[in-house]
Amino acid sequence: MEKVMRFLKTDGKAVGINLIGCMIVGMSFSWITFPNNIASGGLTGIAQILNLLTGLPVGVMVIVMNVPLFLVAWRQFGLRFIIYSLIGMVCSSLAIDFFALFHVALTRDILLAAVYGGLLKGLGYGLIFYTGGTSGGTDILSRMLRRKYAYIQLGNISLCLDAVVVTAFAIIFKRADAAMYTIITMFVSSRMVNLVLYGTFNSSVCYIITVHPHTIARAIGDKLLRGATLLKGEGAYSGEERDVVLCAVKRQQIPALKKIVSGIDEHAFVIVTQSHEVFGKNFQNIQKND
Repeated sequence: MEKVMRFLKTDGKAVGINLIGCMIVGMSFSWITFPNNIASGGLTGIAQILNLLTGLPVGVMVIVMNVPLFLVAWRQFGLRFIIYSLIGMVCSSLAIDFFALFHVALTRDILLAAVYGGLLKGLGYGLIFYTGGTSGGTDILSRMLRRKYAYIQLGNISLCLDAVVVTAFAIIFKRADAAMYTIITMFVSSRMVNLVLYGTFNSSVCYIITVHPHTIARAIGDKLLRGATLLKGEGAYSGEERDVVLCAVKRQQIPALKKIVSGIDEHAFVIVTQSHEVFGKNFQNIQKND
């Protein structure tokens, strides 16, 4: 217990972010999606189905169903993950039942509920995931799959797992229309999760084929403060060997890069590609664990 308290004390900011995410998730569920019969994925979706069948509180059922999953996750993910996942799971579950006491429906337009419910849900879960935890349930399964299939984004894994629960909701209650709107919510939510975790697509990778590679590489370093790498290339038609300048820059630096290149070699051939993630100095931390 002393170790846990010391851990929470040193990570107060992350705990606060986690709690904010939990409140947003609870509000999104109780005030937007649930009043409009939009199903949720994961254990929350299963609890929602049971609630409609039995009337049992959603939050309490989520906590009960999470117990065996946390026992499995304890050995695989360590203390930090378990602490933040417990905070995320318990607080989001309690937030759902707390906000449900007010019987508020922010909208009765199911399309608005699908879109804005997904935005808020994705924002909330994204903040929870950002701290290194989850809200339990299939989020833990998503983390397990993410470790095995690291090339798949976390939001996309959650989207696939949630689809199974939504399909069950549609079959049990014969509400195909509600399930269709739920797909919208899930898609918007997964995009928002990825946005919070990975940011916008604001990095670009540039390949510059020029007769002045060293001059351009130095100019990029001096004026844009970005490193560059020289790759060996050969023209397929001419057979001439030529260095190719490779560099990663922020999207807003592309105009300045074009000006640098055109000022040195107006005949240079430049390829700019969008990069989802760039790790290293002045970009993302390569040791960050999502």
